[in-house]
Amino acid sequence: MTSKTTNPLPAHNVDVAEILAHAAPFADKYRGQTLVIKYGGNAMTDPSLQRAFAEDIVALQRLGICPVVVHGGGPQIEHALQRLGKQGEFVQGMRVTDDETMQVVQWVLAGEVQQTIVGMIQVAGGTAVGMTGRDGGLMKATPLKLLDTHDPNKTHDLGWVGDVKEVNPQAIRALQAAGIIPVVSPIGLGAHGESFNINADVAASELAQALSAQKLLLLTNIAGVLDKNGQLLVELNEESIARYVADGTITGGMLPKIQGALAAAKDRVGAVHIMDGRVPHALLLEILTEQSVGTMIRA
Repeated sequence: MTSKTTNPLPAHNVDVAEILAHAAPFADKYRGQTLVIKYGGNAMTDPSLQRAFAEDIVALQRLGICPVVVHGGGPQIEHALQRLGKQGEFVQGMRVTDDETMQVVQWVLAGEVQQTIVGMIQVAGGTAVGMTGRDGGLMKATPLKLLDTHDPNKTHDLGWVGDVKEVNPQAIRALQAAGIIPVVSPIGLGAHGESFNINADVAASELAQALSAQKLLLLTNIAGVLDKNGQLLVELNEESIARYVADGTITGGMLPKIQGALAAAKDRVGAVHIMDGRVPHALLLEILTEQSVGTMIRA
């Protein structure tokens, strides 16, 4: 009788096995749970990061986790406005949206960016459907009157920028039940059928609250929330956020991110992370490992 000989596994296979073994408890923890992911920043414009993002979304779904994507599109909107000879205007990180800008926002978000993301997920092996906040009455909105961060008696009129008043997640839940990944453009529905431009971070926060998501993950262009010396703030709460807003550490486009993140952390969302979208497979690292990829917001 000849005895069997066993060959050692290649080192790469051993590494993969160890990764899967460590990831299994995290996958079990989030199986059946909804994760809302705001997709923006460099991850939307770098082809290799686009592929990694789509692969992460499909991998999460195959593990039994329910991802919902809410996307931005600031650079794409700005590029389209420039082609029209129009300069974008912002107040406290929010885009001022007149009639012409609103037309561009709808065309770019729902007609271009959304379909690109749906296509990426399909190529990665998933099934995705694009929708806006108008579809199925998902997000009902009214005009936003933005309070000045330094003068509470002063408000800013931003035009067709929406304040989310009601979220009806029925259509999202139907897609999830059918094994389809929702990709949501942040365009809200007004009482008279008009459209509103909703900040994508705010839209993701509102949707995460309505879905009682286990996590809200906001991808951005930096490592997370940074102090004035450029150092990462690993964790923030309501008190520290107020302090950093007052001293100008948190400003500009980070303001709506932080405000949306804090609102979600205070209402039914398990955890909120502002993450570095420049890190390949940042989503899998954050969800399936002990490694933290950004700033956690706590209530």
